[in-house]
Amino acid sequence: MKKSEEISSFFYSQYFGEGLRITLGAIIPVIVCALLGEFTTGTLVSLGALVVGMSDTPGAPTHRRAGVVLCTVLCVLTIVVTVLLNSSLIAMTITIATLGFLYSMFAVFNARASTIGTMCLLIMLINVDDMYTLQEELTYLSYFIIGALWYIIISFSITYVRPYRLAQQELSETIIQVADYIRLKANFYDIKSDLDKNYDKLIEKQIEVNAHQENVRDILFHSKRSIKDTTKKGRFLTLIFTDIVDLFEQSMATHYDYTAIRDKYASSGLLEKIKLILRKVSYELDNISYRLHAEKLPRQRHDLNKEIDELRAALEVYDKENGTNSIALKKIIVNIRTIVNLILQIYNYCQLKKIDIEKEEMAHTQKFVKTDIINWQRFRDNLSLNSSIFRHALRMSVTLSMTYLILNLIDFSEFGIYWVLLTILVILKPGYGLTKERNLQRIIGTIIGGVIGALVLMLIPDMTARFIILVIFFLIAYSLFRINYIIAVIFMTPYVLILLSFTGANTLEIAKERVIDTLLGGIIAFVSSYVIFPNWESLQIKKNMRELLIANYQYLAQAINILSGQKIAITDYKLARKEVYIASANMGSTFQRLLTEPKWRQKITKEVNRFVILNHIFSSYSTTLMTQLKEADTTNFNNEDVRLFYKALQNLEKAVYTLDDQEDNTFTLVKSIKDIIDCNPDSEDAIIITEQLQFLVKISADLLKVTTELVSKNQEE
Repeated sequence: MKKSEEISSFFYSQYFGEGLRITLGAIIPVIVCALLGEFTTGTLVSLGALVVGMSDTPGAPTHRRAGVVLCTVLCVLTIVVTVLLNSSLIAMTITIATLGFLYSMFAVFNARASTIGTMCLLIMLINVDDMYTLQEELTYLSYFIIGALWYIIISFSITYVRPYRLAQQELSETIIQVADYIRLKANFYDIKSDLDKNYDKLIEKQIEVNAHQENVRDILFHSKRSIKDTTKKGRFLTLIFTDIVDLFEQSMATHYDYTAIRDKYASSGLLEKIKLILRKVSYELDNISYRLHAEKLPRQRHDLNKEIDELRAALEVYDKENGTNSIALKKIIVNIRTIVNLILQIYNYCQLKKIDIEKEEMAHTQKFVKTDIINWQRFRDNLSLNSSIFRHALRMSVTLSMTYLILNLIDFSEFGIYWVLLTILVILKPGYGLTKERNLQRIIGTIIGGVIGALVLMLIPDMTARFIILVIFFLIAYSLFRINYIIAVIFMTPYVLILLSFTGANTLEIAKERVIDTLLGGIIAFVSSYVIFPNWESLQIKKNMRELLIANYQYLAQAINILSGQKIAITDYKLARKEVYIASANMGSTFQRLLTEPKWRQKITKEVNRFVILNHIFSSYSTTLMTQLKEADTTNFNNEDVRLFYKALQNLEKAVYTLDDQEDNTFTLVKSIKDIIDCNPDSEDAIIITEQLQFLVKISADLLKVTTELVSKNQEE
């Protein structure tokens, strides 16, 4: 994608749209009230819009509506409780401890509930130590509710006018991530690239792809309008998303023994051609994404089928000159052509006047999304020190309440207490690694932002110019909040300083104090994550490993069912595939967090890294085989292949029970099948399938070995 398109694509993106929505909600009340001579009133109304706006994360319209309403109600109740108990230091300390634990436990439900809990804690901290009369409290609450309602009106007016815009933006982001994934796959055919480093990047990208796919599913498949609506746009987006998921599966299926392929074909020039074609495939996906963002008609840029034909011809010449039969490269070319055909299919959708989707397929879309919003059984199940969320809630409760109590006892400044507590709230995360990362980002962002804010205040005395800069900083900060936290903080800090300058405060002195308060809050958050109910990934990792092994087992087990003559529903196949993607993403995220923990907690890092890479290879080979099994004649599979399938499954089974020997009803073993009678073991497809299965058995054995080593090391600690 061209740089100009990348820049304009950001302004079309959901991130900028979200920032613009929050900016309109928060700034317009300030402008209107300032013109009426009621600047303070405007800031109170703005606060309601800002808090509720921050809770309005992407998702299905019904979930968003429920979320903002729940956030408004809980915030109002929190304000009332906080203001009523402010007069007593002990009562307020207990309140902070109680609400800190309760709202942090909201994370057990889902990400939206977690954000709502954070916003409720934020509004509690804003009102700590503020003393109001009953009349002032009612006035304050009314302004907050007006601001919340104002934001809700803006947000859902936009949704009503453009019901598919959010799904369109999230789908575009998904396509960009898939394009990046294919670019990384292309690096495997570059003999100069490091295979291990590329695997690590590929795993990180798979996590991002999975996150965006889940968001699209939530928005599209939870929306009754997009499922039942007969308009072209809703069906158009659904079809594109389905093809993008299939395309991502095909990109995973282009996996072979790259070391062997490099050794054999390094000097042929064929690998360079494959790399260039895959790069052009990613450019086509970039183009589709940009056009979807900009609501323009996507048009094909490269004749990829022509280039694939040229590659195939070059391969035939190579085989003829060397007397070889490059079956692996032929399968790679077939796979790339399948990816290209899916891209061409997406282009064709744009030309159709009517798009039809099978009713059965649409009826099953609800199976791909989680329908439970509030599950109190899940809340009760997490009331244990074995739960990372429970540990985090306890840590948040103790840290916030004790910090508040101690700072009050030593007569710390009122606004300083708020800023220290706010810093702790923002920085303190469930895992040590996340807390460490966010801590560093917050401190660096605050220092840089403080310098920028001071320069603006010293060099620009005009209040109108300052206000324009304030709006720009606000918009940038909240547009980047979810994608680049450190840049968001850099712009958020001067925004706060400029805002305070309108109240007549000594902003340069405040800037210095805020940096000190941020450092203090960061230190407290960091230390608490280390000593107060610490949540080490090395102790939690077995659960993610087990879930991933089971997901791989159940996905590969479908091959046995297909070979036994059973008809596998496409929905069941895709659900199993989805579980593998989710479990792989969770495992990858866990490993990334493990790398940020103290060195003395990283005794198993080497084993976990090997497990993650082996799993990626195993999943890719499984996908390759399942794709061949779905599309090819089953006569290409023989009884030896069935035996190899069973061997791979048995290795996975042993690995699962190595991690946990307890019986699990969700882990169902496959049954044996009769011998395959009709088979053609001498075909090209049959030969490469057998080779791939042999490699799959080897990888599954390696997974079992590394799992055993990891469990052994964990037991030694």
